[in-house]
Amino acid sequence: MSEYQYYEFQAVDRPLDDRQMRELRAVSSRAVITPTSFTNEYNWGDFKGSPDKWMEKYFDAFLYLANWGTRRFMLRFPKRLLDAKALAAFCAGDSASLRTRGDYVILSFETEIEDDDWVEPEGSLASLIPLRSEILRGDLRCLYLAWLLCVQNGEVDDDEPEPCIPPNLHKLSASESSFADFLGIDSNLIEVAARASSKATEDTVNHKKLESWVYELPEDEKDTLLLRLLDDDPQLGTELRTRFAKQTQAGKRSGHPSNSENRRTAGELLLAVEELAEEKKHRAAERAAAEKKRLEKEKAAARAKYLDNLAQKADKVWRKVHDLISTKQPAKYDEAVKLLVDLRDLAAHQGDIQSFQLRHRELCEKNAKKPSLLRRMEKSGL
Repeated sequence: MSEYQYYEFQAVDRPLDDRQMRELRAVSSRAVITPTSFTNEYNWGDFKGSPDKWMEKYFDAFLYLANWGTRRFMLRFPKRLLDAKALAAFCAGDSASLRTRGDYVILSFETEIEDDDWVEPEGSLASLIPLRSEILRGDLRCLYLAWLLCVQNGEVDDDEPEPCIPPNLHKLSASESSFADFLGIDSNLIEVAARASSKATEDTVNHKKLESWVYELPEDEKDTLLLRLLDDDPQLGTELRTRFAKQTQAGKRSGHPSNSENRRTAGELLLAVEELAEEKKHRAAERAAAEKKRLEKEKAAARAKYLDNLAQKADKVWRKVHDLISTKQPAKYDEAVKLLVDLRDLAAHQGDIQSFQLRHRELCEKNAKKPSLLRRMEKSGL
């Protein structure tokens, strides 16, 4: 199998300028480069740049995919819009890490997937980018999933307690589901973790609340915000939406453990996953057995119906058996044996197997010099 690598970068907050695009083109002559993206595939050779440095300098999102199972995803955020310390609590190993560079916080997620079921890379990053807005709004389900990935990959000690559990872990957004699928996070592990997650009602933006919130902003701050708007500040809308979400949702994300003694440990979660997997295996076996029983019942009913119809023409079938055998043709022997099996089953169905055995014995005696026919009968259980 030939090697294949896919690199895709996206600029979200601010497009690349001409100088930056020339810098990127100097690294790759084959890449597709636009003011908001860099995309390239490699079937030989390798990427000449550094994804980490490019994220620090140019881009807000990055996805890497290799056909030997390596997958990587990164997001960049303005540092002033996030509580980096709160996010770092979810980053417990190489599979999920956080670093601060200048004015930015960069989250990095990486894993190796064995027996990789190949996914088409095109569109994968687009399905993940909405996570950036979700995190900025304070939705930390993605970060908790990243901590589960660290647990799954053996990077968290068994006695290490889980971080605070975000609500609605049982009902992931489309981008969070894509995140879990892309990084191969065990669905059983997510299901077990979600048992302790509250089911909070999702807030929709109430226009009256938003209007009231804007009205209460200090006048001098509104002037500053208007100037930033006129200066085409790409982060202004995100910053305001984040502020509004955090202030209106403060205190609403309750119902989850807030101290370590109430939280489960990584070892407890993994044990629960084993128990859940065994339970699902048992249920699947029960379903398979029930389905097998149903199919056998249907097959038996169909066979009984067929034999009831056969009973009305049994003598005719016996005559046909004799006619087929008299041809002395192997193919006709096969057809005759098949009819004999039907006649035997009919006799058993009617509770008169002895009459069949008598006629069958007579048939065998009459055709004792036809070993090919007798072998077929023996093979069919007659």
